[in-house]
Amino acid sequence: MTEPVVRIPDAKVALSTASVYPESTATAFEIAARLGYDGVEVMVWTDPVSQDIEALRRLSDYHQVPILAVHAPCLLITQRVWSTDPWVKLQRARAAAEKLGASTVVVHPPFRWQRGYARDFVRGIWRMAEETDVRFAVENMYPWRYRDREMLAYAPDWDVTKDDYRHFTVDLSHTSTARTDALAMVDRMGDRLAHIHLADGNGSAKDEHLVPGRGRQPCAEVLERLASRGFDGHVVIEVNTRRAMSAAEREADLAEALAFTRLHLASPTGVPRS
Repeated sequence: MTEPVVRIPDAKVALSTASVYPESTATAFEIAARLGYDGVEVMVWTDPVSQDIEALRRLSDYHQVPILAVHAPCLLITQRVWSTDPWVKLQRARAAAEKLGASTVVVHPPFRWQRGYARDFVRGIWRMAEETDVRFAVENMYPWRYRDREMLAYAPDWDVTKDDYRHFTVDLSHTSTARTDALAMVDRMGDRLAHIHLADGNGSAKDEHLVPGRGRQPCAEVLERLASRGFDGHVVIEVNTRRAMSAAEREADLAEALAFTRLHLASPTGVPRS
């Protein structure tokens, strides 16, 4: 006979520094250390510390929290961070990841108006991936919606599984906003899924990034499916805590997200009874 036991996969659970906004990058390291996260993902944005490799190294060393991933500055508000040239941004993100010991650079597909960048994006990401051990994990996005109108803002496509990339990031808040099947997307990504942005959503046109378990996305099912496959990438908590009324409330949300993730990453299996 066999008895069920719990197998904990090798996947590490990290805190995105974006999860503490409007607090600072430094605050994210403090919270990650206090709550017992395995590491952080640095969102490179307008906070000067997020752009400063030596400052990030000092934070990592002081708090004994490794930097597992670097999110390249791909947002509208970061168009001038680390150059206005999108390829230079990715080169700097790769260099930062290499110097900080991070294994992954997260990158969004281009905006449609970045025509030259978009035209060469798939080939260019492959070229960059072949020059380093750092994984460029391209993230699924979503159509922009206003009332009954839909705008396709990303190229080649917001659904990155329609193109050939070596590695993917799946973001479950983005699958919610896109109103697409998250489990089906995970299956399409297959072994190329290297990175997860874990958050929830209710299908709103706004990118909600709720604490997992508070929306309608299959967050638990995705984690359980990946655990059963022995997923060994990173699961990054990327939630919106802007409405937290206090630092204690923000920290409670991030503790809840971590507990949810660890619970559903624990995969039951069977071993012979002794």
